[in-house]
Amino acid sequence: MKKKVVVAMSGGVDSSLTAALLLEKNFEVVGVTMKLKDNFSGEIDDAAKVAEKLRIKFYVVDFREDFRRDVVNYFSDEYLLGRTPNPCVMCNKKIKFGKLFEFAQNLGADFLATGHYAQIIFEDGRFKLKKAVDAKKDQSYVLYNLSAEQLGKILFPLGRFSKSEVRNLAEKLNLPIARKKDSQEICFVPNDDYKTFLKNLAPGADALQAGDIEDVSGKILGRHCGFANYTIGQRKGLGIAAENPLYVVKIDAENKKIIVGKNDETFSKSLTAKNIHWIYKPDFSKIFQAKIRYGFKTAECKIFEEENFLTVEFLEKQRAITLGQSIVFYDGDEVAGGGVIEKVF
Repeated sequence: MKKKVVVAMSGGVDSSLTAALLLEKNFEVVGVTMKLKDNFSGEIDDAAKVAEKLRIKFYVVDFREDFRRDVVNYFSDEYLLGRTPNPCVMCNKKIKFGKLFEFAQNLGADFLATGHYAQIIFEDGRFKLKKAVDAKKDQSYVLYNLSAEQLGKILFPLGRFSKSEVRNLAEKLNLPIARKKDSQEICFVPNDDYKTFLKNLAPGADALQAGDIEDVSGKILGRHCGFANYTIGQRKGLGIAAENPLYVVKIDAENKKIIVGKNDETFSKSLTAKNIHWIYKPDFSKIFQAKIRYGFKTAECKIFEEENFLTVEFLEKQRAITLGQSIVFYDGDEVAGGGVIEKVF
């Protein structure tokens, strides 16, 4: 009897090829597109065309309310607190591997598959979440909230491919979206312009009101257009003149100030993290590699477990550690777990 797999189909190349590859491996494939926003007809149409081409069952599930509450509102709330959120982490936790995972199980599926670039490998008697073969496309960072139990019920067929290989395979299979461009970074923010998005969402918020830009000694250098429009390590768009390049080193939300300094003042040695999730509980006596932002390189660190949080000390100072971003811990190429950055020292 064929194993049934639900494939999350966004209408893009990655998820479409995922469905095609699993069909070739003799799975019973069911395509599902999540409706996450009002103007989503184009994505649904593209996914439906691929499903028709592959001759598979296809569903559209309306998760707009859940997505707005758990992802969009979280995104705006964090920025309005002077933090920098990661909506992809939250979407994976609450929507793709929350609501959609539940939907797949209710359909009687053996697996849920997505087009993520990551690998799930069974080793040493357990399933492990590992980095993708293509380091440039690796998305394991945004998947650290998966549970050990879920790993045995999830498939990531693209984890062993590069993006160019995925494109080539999609063309060979004559998938109708083979040449479709990749989607923007934040799927619900038009033109990737989060500043305008926030203004439309919360026009009167304190975080969007003007305030002072100060250097680390407290000297006023200029005015900012709302602290929600800045992030740690930012250089461009400050609108101030100085002899040396200046960077955002702190966002003082309480006093509506942006603090700037030299590049070396953006570096920190340690942090605390909350909302910790472990795929497997590690041995804290060893040295780990940690990634403090998607696209950043991993850095060696020591982890100290406290009652409700972790303290992380890096062997070398790290640039632009940012409140609200996730820190993800790796044991070699395996994801052990992660949490949300709360304080920086």
